[in-house]
Amino acid sequence: MKRTMLVFGLTFAVGLATGMIGTQILHAQQPLKRTELMKTDLEGMEGKQALVAIVEFAPGAVAGKHYHPGHEFAYILEGSFILETEGYPPVTFGPGQVLHNLPTRVHVAKNGSMTEPLKVVQFIISEKGQPWVTPVK
Repeated sequence: MKRTMLVFGLTFAVGLATGMIGTQILHAQQPLKRTELMKTDLEGMEGKQALVAIVEFAPGAVAGKHYHPGHEFAYILEGSFILETEGYPPVTFGPGQVLHNLPTRVHVAKNGSMTEPLKVVQFIISEKGQPWVTPVK
């Protein structure tokens, strides 16, 4: 009898956990959404290109370790932005603040809130033909 109750309890617990995880997966937001507003060659700056984008982070989202090939500027529209740059302490930015990343500087970007979204305007100037972002392992 004790064994039957134990098996029933374990089966119930596993089923409950599976259901909760499945529900979270089905209702999960995309962790990052990037909307390109403009991508253009820069007249008078031979071989240079510019990108302007809106980057939206779901609550708790993290953009893994990466770098950009050129200068990156970001303006925080809403939320809490945590920038972790290799070799430097983490820095938190809020709405209305601006940041600058040097070319190829490896960093991690995080939404500092587990409940609120983060929205950033991103502007990158780089050599023409370079990818806008390169993941780092």
